[in-house]
Amino acid sequence: MPNVLHLIDKVMVKNCCFLTLVLLFFACAEKVIEPPEDLISKEKMTNILYDLALLNSAKSTNKAVLQKYSVEVMPYLYEKYEIDSVQFTKSDLYYASIPLEYEAIYTEIESRLEKEVDKMDEERKQKTEAAREKSKKLRDSLKSNASNIVKDSVLEEK
Repeated sequence: MPNVLHLIDKVMVKNCCFLTLVLLFFACAEKVIEPPEDLISKEKMTNILYDLALLNSAKSTNKAVLQKYSVEVMPYLYEKYEIDSVQFTKSDLYYASIPLEYEAIYTEIESRLEKEVDKMDEERKQKTEAAREKSKKLRDSLKSNASNIVKDSVLEEK
């Protein structure tokens, strides 16, 4: 009899876990907030947040460049994408209320940023390789010239 109760217990636990997962899945997909009238499209929002990430990175790395050109991050983005702060805030809040959508936006941003980093790393490697090659040619040329000078001076002594 205890084995049957134990088996029933396991089945109930599995069913409860399954039900909880199903409820969580649908709860995450549920729209908590209605979309605002002037909702920024997902693609445009992705571009805005991508630019925001780049500008914030630039701001924390080399603030002087942004100051030199009088770039203030948010006003610049509002002007570039022809939006205002209220539209941005409402759209951001709406997408944040749909975790799967928001995650997709940030996954796209992360992917784009990684591609940029890879591209910059590749350019850096190419420049470094070109500089090494140029340096090697210069050293070889100097050695060759030095060798010729030594040979010429030895021949002149004879």
